[in-house]
Amino acid sequence: MNNTSLLLDPSDNVGVALSDLEPGQKVAPNGVELEIQEFVAAKHKFAIRDFQPGEDILMYGTIVGEATQAIPLGHAITLQNIHHKTREYTADPGKFTWTAPDVSKWKDRTFNGYLRADNQAGTANYWLVLPMVFCENTNVLLLKEAFENALGFSTPNPYEVQIKNLISGVQGKKITETVADKSAPTSNRIFENLDGIRFLTHDLGCGGTRHDSETLCALLAGYINHPNVAGATVLSLGCQNAQSSILLEKLALIQKGQPKIVIICDQQQEGTIEQLIQKAIRETFNGLVEANKNKRQPVPLSKLVIGLECGGSDGFSGISANPTLGRVSDLVVASGGSAILSEFPELCGAEQNLINRCADQKMADKFIHLMESYNDAAKRVGSGFDMNPSPGNIKDGLLTDAIKSCGAAKKGGTAPIADILDYTEYVKNAGLNLLCTPGNDVESTTGLAGSGANVILFTTGLGTPTGNPVCPVIKVSTNTKMTNRMSDIIDFNTGTIISGEDTLETCGEKLLELVIQVASGEVTTKAEKNKNYDFIPWKRGVSL
Repeated sequence: MNNTSLLLDPSDNVGVALSDLEPGQKVAPNGVELEIQEFVAAKHKFAIRDFQPGEDILMYGTIVGEATQAIPLGHAITLQNIHHKTREYTADPGKFTWTAPDVSKWKDRTFNGYLRADNQAGTANYWLVLPMVFCENTNVLLLKEAFENALGFSTPNPYEVQIKNLISGVQGKKITETVADKSAPTSNRIFENLDGIRFLTHDLGCGGTRHDSETLCALLAGYINHPNVAGATVLSLGCQNAQSSILLEKLALIQKGQPKIVIICDQQQEGTIEQLIQKAIRETFNGLVEANKNKRQPVPLSKLVIGLECGGSDGFSGISANPTLGRVSDLVVASGGSAILSEFPELCGAEQNLINRCADQKMADKFIHLMESYNDAAKRVGSGFDMNPSPGNIKDGLLTDAIKSCGAAKKGGTAPIADILDYTEYVKNAGLNLLCTPGNDVESTTGLAGSGANVILFTTGLGTPTGNPVCPVIKVSTNTKMTNRMSDIIDFNTGTIISGEDTLETCGEKLLELVIQVASGEVTTKAEKNKNYDFIPWKRGVSL
């Protein structure tokens, strides 16, 4: 790859700076020779011809903006001279043919997972403790402290020593303690086949709309049904909108095979907090004994369900990390597995490509309906998909939502679309699925896990620590500089594509190998080590 500039598609009329470009510097993105007329920062775009106001800006072979003023050849593309615009799309998916990648080298590959009674395969083995309503958060945290300390899952806070040293300076005492390893458990694990107990908290379940409570129940059902979850303990106050009976109804709709153990503890029925907690501990412990009987065993790659996510994106996201995820997605789909692409606000501008890949008209219509109704809801409160890019996105080259979205859509690879899922719908078809979620990192990863992703691949150009309570999150960097600066949160670097050391194909194969290692429990992700167990349900209001 040319390490100074790039043209993403032969039809594009703007180039991408792969490094800082100075005035007078000669560049030739894909053979288009020109001289840079003003400073263009790395990750930003520059005109490869003269533009007049009203002319379309093309990237990725499609419209991503419109010139608002004259832009001379070799000048930078900025917020001052373009604004958001997308190409009109039609609802007709037409005919689509896919040339699947050669996956013969992975034909007999397996990962060591936990095979469940419903034929799903877990990449981890957790017990889940969750509240039906925010009133039970305190009791969930009380259980968390008791179980983690007693079972050897708790880890020391490495920053306590720093605080103690500051106290010693005031008291004139000397502290001899050393900083603890935050990833090391305090004692030996009691249940060797149990990867942990995960405790969820949230601010929903009552006081909002009944629709939000019902959606919460569907989401929590997805978490209980998740292949990485052996069983669950549910704390209910008793009088809330999100009734445990609704949760069990939602679970019955998606659950197959032998039902999982679900323990319901209702505080208003049990009486005192002590009675509630003692029952929860007693019955949960018995559940842990059962969960520990499940052991890892070889399962085919067709059991992988990878979630595709991006957050803290930059101008390299659509060039290095996102297309690498797209390559992995294609490899997994070609191997009989599943992939889930989320974040509908970040598909704005890429609609036609996705419509063309839908299996039938009904699927295309559902995708368009979800996209348009979501965007309309945002507009009603003075927003819209065009307002999705964050200040960090814009600073690092993603000036319009269409620029951001066309790069984000690259995570979905090139495979045909097997299904369109609304928020909380559980994946049922192998292949590439589109899931309606916000672009908000945690709301989206929360939704991906709730729909059955057993590994999440998460690209970032600016850096973000986001993780998930029940699903390993592999953080993929777009650039080497950020990888080195934030090495404690990054698992895989695709900056080698920008430097020319790797291709999308070689990077994709390396990342798939890492996915297999993580799915087998051989490699622990940075998000797991840092205990980034983020969980935020989406209220179906406006969130981009």
